[in-house]
Amino acid sequence: MKFDENLAAIHGYLCADGYVVKNPNLQKHKYYHIGLRNTCSVLLEDFRIKCNSAFKINPIIYRNERCKFGSKEVYNKLTKHYSFYSSEWELPKLSKRNLAKWLRAYFDCDGWVFVEERQNRHIGLDSINHNGLIQIKKALYTFDIESKLKKISGREISRLLIYRKQSLANFMRYIGFLHPDKKKKLKRAIDSYVDYNWHFPINQTELRKFVITLLKKRMKIKTNGILRINSILKHNLRTLAGTLKKEYGIESKVYGPRLNGYGTTYCELVVQKKAEIDKIKNLLNSPSKYPPQPAP
Repeated sequence: MKFDENLAAIHGYLCADGYVVKNPNLQKHKYYHIGLRNTCSVLLEDFRIKCNSAFKINPIIYRNERCKFGSKEVYNKLTKHYSFYSSEWELPKLSKRNLAKWLRAYFDCDGWVFVEERQNRHIGLDSINHNGLIQIKKALYTFDIESKLKKISGREISRLLIYRKQSLANFMRYIGFLHPDKKKKLKRAIDSYVDYNWHFPINQTELRKFVITLLKKRMKIKTNGILRINSILKHNLRTLAGTLKKEYGIESKVYGPRLNGYGTTYCELVVQKKAEIDKIKNLLNSPSKYPPQPAP
């Protein structure tokens, strides 16, 4: 089967929410059904148009929940080398252009977009076909899209997740969604990212105000008494550590990167010694008591 953009998308649709079936051999009356189950009218119409272009057949859309047609010739063509059962489908070998069309169709049907601003933004897929998700994970690398794949504990399901702004932006640029709601959510997810660089002022007075505000806003003192400040950018914490040492004589250490439960990397500035933590507490309670340290 020679793939073009239409057939690549059709294949992706069928692997996700489609079916390619015929009646049991024992039955006299023969039928061959190819269809897509989905409640998104945009996807049903796209499937219809692509089938018309690829097979010169005009499928029928039923009650805005499925688009199907019958054809022995198309059935035999589709199933000669490929299976479309949920646990058996395989991603065919495709050009980069056609691969993008296949991925778009598959994610449009089975994917989701989650947006919790400044907390968790991702594109996800669930499937019982773990090997199929492995193939998708490898295919995403073609577009510089990083993803994580894991099996769900206690269930026969695997989950693929795409995090990080650049990977989400690359997905939107190279693959995208046709599904209107998912398209809007992905744009909102990317737009919700903020500038994570901490812009330290050059002026010393402004710098001291900035540091005090930063400490009040971001520092956490754990039950063991250790003070921690997190950032996804290590250079933020290194600059802060240097400023604390130079301006106030406060010692700290920077660790990371580490990985949280959402798959996001972060770094930590840690102040462990009680004397250094007391300096910070006094600084925040009465900044004037801690004048800048003389330059070396």
